[in-house]
Amino acid sequence: MEIRPAVLKDLDAIMEVYACAKRFMQENNNSKQWQGTYPEREIITEDIKNNNVYVFLEDLKIVGVFALIIAPDSAYAYIEDGQWSCDKEYGAIHRVASNGTVKGVAEACFNFCKSKTDYLRVDTHVDNIPMQSAILKNGFKRCGIVYMNDGSKRIAYDFS
Repeated sequence: MEIRPAVLKDLDAIMEVYACAKRFMQENNNSKQWQGTYPEREIITEDIKNNNVYVFLEDLKIVGVFALIIAPDSAYAYIEDGQWSCDKEYGAIHRVASNGTVKGVAEACFNFCKSKTDYLRVDTHVDNIPMQSAILKNGFKRCGIVYMNDGSKRIAYDFS
């Protein structure tokens, strides 16, 4: 599996990966995360333009996607029921998704991100048990609860 920065011509394939991931969530008791049109094409387009989106390739086909944003995230400014391990520059991992055809996408994502910065933060929905498991399996520690802009609750983790 290869990881490379996404380009705008990848957008349709990226959106199909997100559609597959949303179906998986629906089928696995996680119907509240990524509702409606989220993640919207506009968000992904902007992140691609800012060089924050990466794709996984298998046999030249996009099979996974994620964003790594090395900048403060407003959703991480307040944390309850715990605290972040430290207060320094971090990479925020967002919108990790796979089309389900290749195993190990989350682990590859986390390893890639660890190679880019020494402090990472990630969050996931309280119903997203597969992602919670992947996050913990890859050395992240639970830090507390954060809230998204829409008020929805997420479990927050970091790695340093």
